Amino acid sequence: MAKELVFGHQNPDTDAIVAAMSYAYLQNQLGLDVEAVALGEPNEETVYALKHFETEAPRAIKTAANEVKQVMLVDHNEPQQSVSDIADVEVSHVVDHHRISNFNTANPLYYRAEPVGCTSTILWEMYNEKEIAIPTKIAGLMLSAIISDTLLLKSPTTTDVDRQAVEALAKIAGVDYQSYGLDLLKAGTNLDSKSEAELIDMDAKSFDMNGKSVRIAQVNTVDIDSVLARKAAFEKVINQEIADKNYDLFVLIITNILNSDSEGLILGSATGQATFEKAFGKKLADNLVALPGVVSRKKQVVPPLTEAY
Repeated sequence: MAKELVFGHQNPDTDAIVAAMSYAYLQNQLGLDVEAVALGEPNEETVYALKHFETEAPRAIKTAANEVKQVMLVDHNEPQQSVSDIADVEVSHVVDHHRISNFNTANPLYYRAEPVGCTSTILWEMYNEKEIAIPTKIAGLMLSAIISDTLLLKSPTTTDVDRQAVEALAKIAGVDYQSYGLDLLKAGTNLDSKSEAELIDMDAKSFDMNGKSVRIAQVNTVDIDSVLARKAAFEKVINQEIADKNYDLFVLIITNILNSDSEGLILGSATGQATFEKAFGKKLADNLVALPGVVSRKKQVVPPLTEAY
């Protein structure tokens, strides 16, 4: 049987990398030849998790068609978020927890999507269904992914299944998920060492909304004011990105992981900014808007913007 690659989205977060690793292990146990790879280098939060559980990061790739004919996708399905040559390979499997958009295949495939907080939660269910034991290190990494995606179970995307998965995976991994989870999230808030260009690309996804290109980036912090002190520099690099990539709207969500409030820096065309204001019922002030309680791009930002467009 021919080898396949499995990977998450571009600018990978913890779930994108971990879900690829855990799905590859599951598929290998089921007899398939599958390798986990990544569409970018791990961020600091992911590096913390990998180091804690003594695991190497998967290798990063730029293209897939030069290696395989078929691929598996985790934590995404939209082609603009995937490998650059996604049109040149056949997608055989998808496991995801996001909306389905601009996705189609020529042949039938395995597709599993659930409205839960994290792809790794779905994979936890799949391990249980197949009665395959989850190794300690992989359990710890899957736990890390769920903590990351749900902000330690505080995100509105969190479901009872996510909570059950966290409890079970923490037991396998042998960690206190509350204390470990806070340390994990804090590891991802060290922003001082990164440039504004790096920060707006660290956790960013592009969306096609009724023919308009929308870029939504998010950074987590424990001090929003320290991030906003760099506002002018952020605006300069974002406006350059808008010019280079022809985005109609660029949304930067700055989230305080301690109180689950966010501030938005909203740039783009006049129409794009007006569409954001319509979506959230708020007026921008110097390109900024307060977003209390908003922590989830998937559930609290993408849906209202999609509807507004």
